[in-house]
Amino acid sequence: MPTTPSPPESRSAVRTLLRLWPYVRPVRARLFTAALIAILASCIGLVIPLVLKWMVDGPIADRDPAGVWLGALYLLLLGLAEALLFGFRRWLVARPLSHVEAEMRADLYRHLQRLPVAFHDRWPSGQLLSRATTDLMLLRMFLAFPLTFLLVNGVTILVGVIIMLVQDWTLGLVILVPAVPVLITCVVFEKRYSGAARRAQDQVGDLTTVVEESVLGIRIIKGFGRHRSQAQAFRELSGRLRGTELHKARLLATILGVIVTLPELAIGAALVLGAVQVADGSLSAGTLVAFLSTALALRWPVDSIGFLLAMSQEAATATERYFEVMDAAPESGVRGGTSRGPALRGAAAPTRAAHGGTSQAHQALGEARMPAVASGLRFENVSFRYPDAPSDSLPVLHRIDLHIRPGESLALVGATGSGKTTLTALVPRLHEVTEGRITLNGADIAEMSREELRSRVAVAFEEPTLFSASVGENVLMGGGTGEEDLGRALAVAQADFAHALPQGVDTQVGEQGLSLSGGQRQRLALARAVVGRPDFLVLDDPLSALDVHTEAAVEAALRRVLADTTALIVAHRPSTVLLADRVALLSGGRITAVGTHHELLRTSPEYAHLMSGAPAGEQEDQR
Repeated sequence: MPTTPSPPESRSAVRTLLRLWPYVRPVRARLFTAALIAILASCIGLVIPLVLKWMVDGPIADRDPAGVWLGALYLLLLGLAEALLFGFRRWLVARPLSHVEAEMRADLYRHLQRLPVAFHDRWPSGQLLSRATTDLMLLRMFLAFPLTFLLVNGVTILVGVIIMLVQDWTLGLVILVPAVPVLITCVVFEKRYSGAARRAQDQVGDLTTVVEESVLGIRIIKGFGRHRSQAQAFRELSGRLRGTELHKARLLATILGVIVTLPELAIGAALVLGAVQVADGSLSAGTLVAFLSTALALRWPVDSIGFLLAMSQEAATATERYFEVMDAAPESGVRGGTSRGPALRGAAAPTRAAHGGTSQAHQALGEARMPAVASGLRFENVSFRYPDAPSDSLPVLHRIDLHIRPGESLALVGATGSGKTTLTALVPRLHEVTEGRITLNGADIAEMSREELRSRVAVAFEEPTLFSASVGENVLMGGGTGEEDLGRALAVAQADFAHALPQGVDTQVGEQGLSLSGGQRQRLALARAVVGRPDFLVLDDPLSALDVHTEAAVEAALRRVLADTTALIVAHRPSTVLLADRVALLSGGRITAVGTHHELLRTSPEYAHLMSGAPAGEQEDQR
C-alpha cells in the first residue's frame, strides 16, 4: 500500500508555522494592515453594548423618543462600520495570499525537478500531488482566516473582559471562571488533534496515489478484469480516511462542547446575579444590559477557538508535509561544491558546428591537448549501490572499467537484472556513482554542472515517456532549433507517421502518450534523443517495441547518426547489437567480456547463449 516516508520528529505547531515566514514576508504589510483593521472592527462591535447602556439608563429611562432614535442611529452606523471594515480586510488579503500559494507551489515544483531520481523512487506520486494541492490550499486558508482571527479574537476577548470588569468586577469574575478548564481543554486538544490531522493528510496522499495509478493503469485493470479488487482497495483506503475524519470530528466536538457550554453557564450565572443586584438597587439596568451584551458579543470569539485551533493544527501538519519535500537535498551541481567548468571546457570535445559549437581551430587545439586514450566515454573502477540499500549488501555494479572511444558505438549486453539500465543511468547522473568515476573526453562528469553534462549527453529509455503536449514539443525537448531539426530527427527514428496525424506534428499526444502505439511512442522518444545532435548518446534498448521492418529502417538511419556520435546502447537482440562497433557483456554487476559480436560468439558461452534466444536459466536479479 502506498505510504509516505516516515515523518520527522514532531515539533510545536508555532515553530512549524514560523517556517512560512519567508513566503509571508513580502506581503506582511497588507496582512498586518488587515489584522489591525479586523481588530478595529471587533472593537467597534464592543462599543455597541456601551451605546445600549446609554440608551437604557438615559433616553429609555427618561422616556425620550428622540434620544432612542439617536441611539438607534448610532447602532446602525457602528454596525455598518464594522461590516465595511471586515469586508475591506477580506479584500486586502485575497490577492497577496493567492500569490503566496502560487509562489509556494512554484517553488515545490521547481524543487521536485531538482531532486534526485532516488527520491522519486521512494515517494508515491500521490503524496507529492497532495502536498502541491490540498496542503497548499489548507495553508492559504490558514493565512487568510485562522492566523488573523486568533490574534483578533484574542484581542477582542481581552478588551471585552476589561470592559466587563470595569462595569462590574464581581460579574466579571463570574464570567472568567471557565477560563482555566477551557485553557486545559485547548492544550489537550492540540496534542491529540495534531496526530489525527497528520494521519488524515497522509491518507489523502495514499488515496490520491491509488486514483492516479488506477487512471493511468486503466487498460490493465480492464484487461484483467481487476476493477472489483481495485474498487475494494479504494474502499478500504476511503474507509480509513473516513475513520480518521470521524475521529477528528469527535475531538472537535469535545472541545466545542467544553468551550460553548462553560461560558454559557457563566453568562447564565452572571445574569441571575446581575438581576438580583438590579433588584436591590446596587446595579443599574443599563449596566446589566451592557454587561450581558458584551458577554454575548464575546461568544463568537470564544466559540471559534476550537475550529481556529483545528485549522491551525491542520495548517501546521500541511507545513510539515510541505517542508519534508523542500528539505530533501537536491542534486548537487558539482561534486565537492565547486565547479571546474572553465578548465573542463578546454579539454572537452567541442560541439559540432551545426549546433553552434567551437571553431575548427579550437577543436584542433582541444584534440592536441587530450591524449587519445582519455577521449570518449570512460568508466574507471565504477561501483554503484542504491542509496536505500543495506550497507552490507553487494553493489549492483562492481569495479566497472570500460572505454568507448570517440565516434565508437558500444553495445551493452546482459541478462535481465544484470545492471544494464543502472549503468546507463550513471552517465547523465540520474544516479551518482558510489566509487570510481566516469569521464567524457577526460572530464569527470561529477565535476561538471548537470546542465552542461546533459546538454552533451542524450538518453532514450526502454520505457518511453511522453507528455501531454504536441508531438513536436515532445521531440524538441531533446534540443534542436526548429522545423529542420524536428524533421531530421523524425526521419532518423522512422517517425514520419507524425506528419499523418490529424494536426501533424502539432497533434496533442495525450497523457503518457497512450493515444499512440508502443512502437510509435518509442520512435518519438528516439527522435527526442537524436534531435539535439548530442556528443554522447545513451540508448536503453530503444527498438524493443518495433516490428522487424520498422526496426530495419530505424537501424539503417541510426547507423548514419552513430557514425559521428559516441554511443552506449543497451541491446537484447542481435539486430541491435550489430549497430555497435563493439560489445560489452555485463554479468553479475561486472564487465566479463569485451569484443566484437563475432568474437564474443566464439569466446563467451554466456554471450552466445544470450544471443541464441534459447530459454535462459534462472538469473540472479540484482535490482
